[in-house]
Amino acid sequence: ILTQSQQRTICAQLGRVKLQLLYKASIHGFTGAAFHQRCNNRSPTVSVGYNNSGFVFGGYTKQPFSQSGQYVNDDQAFLFTFNAKKLIKYPVNNFACAVRMIANSGPYFGEDLVLVNASQAVTHSNPGNYYNFPAAQMHGNDLNLTECEVYQVEGKPWRTVIWESGKRTELIEYIKSYKPTVSSVSQPRVLLIGPVGAGKSSFFNSVNSVFRGHVTSQAISGSSSTSLTTQFRSYSVKAGREGKPLPIILCDTMGLEETKGAGLDIDDLSSILKGHLPDRYQFNPSAPLHPEAHSYRTSPGLKDKIHCVAYVIDASKVSIMPTGLEEKLDAIRRKVNLIGIPQLVLLTKVDEACPQVKEDVRNVYRSGYIKDMQEAGSRLGVPLSCIIPVKNYSEELELDMNCDILLLSAVIQMFRFVDNYFDELSDRMSNIQTKD
Repeated sequence: ILTQSQQRTICAQLGRVKLQLLYKASIHGFTGAAFHQRCNNRSPTVSVGYNNSGFVFGGYTKQPFSQSGQYVNDDQAFLFTFNAKKLIKYPVNNFACAVRMIANSGPYFGEDLVLVNASQAVTHSNPGNYYNFPAAQMHGNDLNLTECEVYQVEGKPWRTVIWESGKRTELIEYIKSYKPTVSSVSQPRVLLIGPVGAGKSSFFNSVNSVFRGHVTSQAISGSSSTSLTTQFRSYSVKAGREGKPLPIILCDTMGLEETKGAGLDIDDLSSILKGHLPDRYQFNPSAPLHPEAHSYRTSPGLKDKIHCVAYVIDASKVSIMPTGLEEKLDAIRRKVNLIGIPQLVLLTKVDEACPQVKEDVRNVYRSGYIKDMQEAGSRLGVPLSCIIPVKNYSEELELDMNCDILLLSAVIQMFRFVDNYFDELSDRMSNIQTKD
């Protein structure tokens, strides 16, 4: 087994993490079936082989194992061996073929190093394909395994969350009792903006479900290549079926699309932000609402304006966001910045993006993959502290306490950003009065 010193040395390469044993061949079997049964869909992992010559060697991958037969991309994969207490790393040199998912073998790194090869207590070694290492240095050319282990790399949570029913109740009561700092606004308005299919309408439905006590679907949602939302909608959430409206209005818009003349129009967005668009306004991407139109709200009050913008982004598609869509989001961000409205990112479908989260949503703040969604923030010009992972209700029939806690925490973060908006507004008014 890995010594404490060896575990610390490996963890030092990976950050604030610890290792949790998943598979031990001498106990679970030197077979591909036993390995896959215990390790599939787990990530990141460290795989370790041992031989009679005293060598301790293996590999790291952030990708979850499977039995697909395919190569998978991993730019962070590496092989390693120990020389006394020193760890020697051999990084992958072909990201696209870093790991291969083979059913009848254990951990399979490219075509270069395989542990429990063909369900035997042996190592396959063929350096020079996707990893470069001297075989004698790696394992002393002793290919018979005395042991093979696979550890899951568990990151210390990058945010602390209390996953308890009492916390859920506390969050609900906080939301019910929230009052904006400006007396003229009883229900702050939060605008949801995002690509088609990212989950804007589903977020409202999910929050609404938490307070209804069961899964509901008031706003039209689903999967489509074009926006299912064709009207500007202002949704109020009630505290139960007969309850009072909560102190928040979630505004849903047409989804963003990559092509010009499709999806939400930037001119309509300006009207929304400034409070000119009425509820149930029918979007027309080719003809934005003009001030002369009958339905145009000419003199909106503070309560009609948008007080916080939430970009709803699909976590599983951040890395493949089309350039045209990215440019639209950048133009929107700049416009929102000019008006001085706080912005945050709701990162949806985190369970689809990370198998570790799919297995247990409480892993969301332990997932290195989700934390790497700083990419979403950098594309929108917001820091990691403004990125809020959530899991919307989509196929479920019953509520889940842990999903509720993520959703409620997102609403509370919106309130904090709304407070920032009103504080900034108050400061500007005070400066104007001082000058007068």
